Amino acid sequence: MSSQSPGGRILVVEDEESISQPFAEALRRAGFEAVVTGTAAGALELTDSEDPDLVMLDLALPDGDGRDVCRELRRRSDVPIVMLTARGTEMDKIVGLELGADDYVVKPFSAAEVISRIRAVLRRSAPRENGDGPALEPITIRELELDPAARIARLRGEELELSRKEFDLLAALMRNAGHVIKREDLMSEVWDTNWFGSTKTLDVHIGWLRRKLDDDPADPTYIETVRGVGFRFAAPEDGEPDR
Repeated sequence: MSSQSPGGRILVVEDEESISQPFAEALRRAGFEAVVTGTAAGALELTDSEDPDLVMLDLALPDGDGRDVCRELRRRSDVPIVMLTARGTEMDKIVGLELGADDYVVKPFSAAEVISRIRAVLRRSAPRENGDGPALEPITIRELELDPAARIARLRGEELELSRKEFDLLAALMRNAGHVIKREDLMSEVWDTNWFGSTKTLDVHIGWLRRKLDDDPADPTYIETVRGVGFRFAAPEDGEPDR
């Protein structure tokens, strides 16, 4: 964690003071340090200067779209992002997650619920930041290389442009290569056990990942769908498929 507060430093990007101020107080009572800004420019500036452990980002800001802020933050860092919005459709959530957000909260919300989800996101981020454990060992399967510590994936030597969730999903699949991993286990590992969305989000991310891996779902090289159960990633010892 970057701050001295036991919970960590949270940057709250929300222009409605009736929301930001009470939520900041709730964060402080929960042991976090809260930094508040109401603008897109402030979000980018404070992310650089304050080094927050997590950004709570509203989508509707007076000087810009929070989705553009999310894209820019993802270019600059791997800081966890929880999006905050008045819109709550499934497609809104999927778009937000594809941009690199780690979770999605719809107004009005319970401060206690959101703080619980913030803690869950921080727990998922911690092992990658600590840089230890067997899960950080590089994995190579066929022409695909994954370096969890550096968070880099390469296909045929070319680095893949993956969103945060796409990388986490690929890492989970490759760590279990050769074995069927249940849909609910993937959701629990990549999105957290308290994920409130539907499993359609998983299907969308699997589809995006397959496209980036040049993987045909009808004749997969890497990701096989096991109907009614989940997915199986090709094992290192599996033979090369006929093409």
